[in-house]
Amino acid sequence: MLYFPAALQELTDQFARLPGIGGKTAQRLAFYVLNLPMEEAENFANVILTAKNTIHTCPVCQNLTDREVCPICEDDTRDKQVICVVAEPRDVVAMERSREFSGVYHVLHGVISPLNHVTQDDIRIRELLMRVGTGEVREVIMATNPDTEGEATAMYISRLLRPMEVKVTRLAYGVPVGSQLEYADEVTLSRALEGRQEI
Repeated sequence: MLYFPAALQELTDQFARLPGIGGKTAQRLAFYVLNLPMEEAENFANVILTAKNTIHTCPVCQNLTDREVCPICEDDTRDKQVICVVAEPRDVVAMERSREFSGVYHVLHGVISPLNHVTQDDIRIRELLMRVGTGEVREVIMATNPDTEGEATAMYISRLLRPMEVKVTRLAYGVPVGSQLEYADEVTLSRALEGRQEI
């Protein structure tokens, strides 16, 4: 027995496909959208379509942009000799919030993950090698997540870059600011000791 109209069920199913959205949240979002005035619902739909039609990857760094080249790659004040490699576009946002990095980025759009059937050919490694191959890059900073897939991806890329005579570094990991040592795991403490600096 169907409790809802088919269109409402389809809308709920579409929201449920979004990452982090469960069945109840999807249903709540579907009802929210149905209760929007027609003009707001049309605006919402148009914003989605406009984003899909205008946003593409930057041909240089593979970050998302609505321009020919993204603003970071276009910025002449950025150090083009230092490339920070991240897994996803949202990682660029996180790095930029720190206001500490003045180089440029390369977005892989994923990490190597055999369990999820993602190989090195499925992410943007080839484009990175082409950038570094120009000879204008001094350092590549691997800033993938410190999990199994992120580490494997960083190690794989560093092996590919080794013959190119470019410095390859990894972000230091350690104890988060505001936390307590007693709650840190062994790997985190080990990395914190390895990445210690003189003060």
